[in-house]
Amino acid sequence: MVPKRWAKRAVTRNAIKREIYAVSNYFESALPVAAHVVRLRAAFDRTQFFSAASTLLRAAVRQELQGLFAKATVQPVAHARLDGAT
Repeated sequence: MVPKRWAKRAVTRNAIKREIYAVSNYFESALPVAAHVVRLRAAFDRTQFFSAASTLLRAAVRQELQGLFAKATVQPVAHARLDGAT
């Protein structure tokens, strides 16, 4: 979800959504099978990111998303044996 209050221009919101799709496809095999919601929680100010097609905007969004998806990936868990043997 990319609310209008965090990215005022539709072209910027759409660029952010494209990055979400690209990063999620990269992490798809490592994510648990579920419905995932990605919600923008910080503003992307137009004074800092002049263009929605700027590499600076894409890099900032991609870096944030990679960190979030890395946290959400399935981590292997060591299972203890149920019969008490080691």
